[in-house]
Amino acid sequence: MVDPQVMREQFTQIEGKREFLVKLLEQPNLGTLRIDVNQAIEEVDDLIDEFKRTFPGNATEN
Repeated sequence: MVDPQVMREQFTQIEGKREFLVKLLEQPNLGTLRIDVNQAIEEVDDLIDEFKRTFPGNATEN
């Protein structure tokens, strides 16, 4: 079984990676990678939503 504190820390890291992707999306020279970055943001958003639904007491607040 995963320690709840470890799970919260990993979740916080995932949220931080989302912020990195958002900043990356602001770069003007992405070209066709913009599609991949958008897709990655959508998938991270889905993961965050699913985590918050599954473990509502363990989710961090944005």
